[in-house]
Amino acid sequence: MTLLFVLTVCLSFLALLATPSFATNQANSCRSYCGNITIDYPFSLDYGCGHPGFRDLLFCMNDVLMFHISSGSYRVLDIDYAYQALTLHDPHMSTCDTIVLGGRGNGFTVEQWRAPYFNPTPDNVFMLIGCSAESPLFQGFPGKHLPCRNVSGMGCEDYYGCPAWSLIGHKKVGSVYGSGPPECCAVAFEAIKAINLSKLQCEGYSSAYSLAPLRVDGAGGWSYGIRVKYSVQGNDEFCRACEATGGACGFGTDGVNQLCMCGSFNSTTNCDSESSASGKMTLSLAVALAGSFIYMATWIMGS
Repeated sequence: MTLLFVLTVCLSFLALLATPSFATNQANSCRSYCGNITIDYPFSLDYGCGHPGFRDLLFCMNDVLMFHISSGSYRVLDIDYAYQALTLHDPHMSTCDTIVLGGRGNGFTVEQWRAPYFNPTPDNVFMLIGCSAESPLFQGFPGKHLPCRNVSGMGCEDYYGCPAWSLIGHKKVGSVYGSGPPECCAVAFEAIKAINLSKLQCEGYSSAYSLAPLRVDGAGGWSYGIRVKYSVQGNDEFCRACEATGGACGFGTDGVNQLCMCGSFNSTTNCDSESSASGKMTLSLAVALAGSFIYMATWIMGS
């Protein structure tokens, strides 16, 4: 009876140690939500999680998701993982109802090393307001062609029809901009590569984007905000293999090399390759320990 009990305990201990999921099924430590927005690869809220090119980018403050780059902080309204795009809000950006002057807006400028990962979408228009005649936008004016133009059917002529313009006063400008630069200059991000109000010597800006090919009747129906396209550079097979084996993609302390986080351990390949080797070692240890216990039990019973 006593021998049977000892054998049962030993075999139970063997089964516990030999279970492959013992170490790998722990929940990964990367935070996956901020308010009602899902945080998934390549983004992250915790250092070491996500893609290294997206590190120190998102912050969750009182359930409000913030996006921080060199030009300032923006509230994240949406992350569209299917189309790889974010929608951002700058509280000091002008809209159809409010014109914000004084150069307080963030604009949009990213650090040089982040530039390959982020760009406002081609259908996002930036409307620069109250720019100085000495602005780089107008160098060579009127002989040189200005970058001001409509983007996806959105531009300053429609924007002038917004109620906000009647509050600050608006001087009509001819199609050739009369004798001076326009009060509003609509540009695509690719035309000037950075929206920096100080360098462009502008008082304010607005930004709107289009999600559909249908033309909206008037600037009052535009979607205001900054629509940013993101992309993961290089081959992303490492992350797909990691996630397929139950891991979470991350990176090491150097901020460059990718890691697969597998609960209680990290792997440079995927969770299966590491857990398989770990499982074999654990099984060998379990067999050795169980054999020792059975030998001791047999020796005690025979004494």
